Amino acid sequence: MRLKHFTVAFGQQLFKSLGDESRVRILHLLWRNREMVVADLEQVLDFTQTKTSRQLSYLKNAGLVNVRRLDNWMYYSLKEETAELLQQLLSLMEKDPQLTHDQQIYQTLWSNRELAAYKLQNRHWHGR
Repeated sequence: MRLKHFTVAFGQQLFKSLGDESRVRILHLLWRNREMVVADLEQVLDFTQTKTSRQLSYLKNAGLVNVRRLDNWMYYSLKEETAELLQQLLSLMEKDPQLTHDQQIYQTLWSNRELAAYKLQNRHWHGR
């Protein structure tokens, strides 16, 4: 589903959300990585759990992000209806040094996680 038009009230929420650097950084990471958990956002952004959760709650209430629970993990993603609009706006900021840095940190975090999983899997397999 795609957002074709929106109300003034939604526009206010959208622009208030984009008026805060913390929320823009979160939205950018969600756009670039599709879905993230709170713990990863905290680590990448160097935010407290409280600040991260507060900003995610704001974005959820503004109608910009979805949340789904899987076991003990809460996964956040851009709402399908608003993803295209946010992509257009966020892509204009793609070369921002802070946003680039955030994405590089997440890529390193993800690479290290994949490497650790590979090592565990090989140790388990070779240990037999």
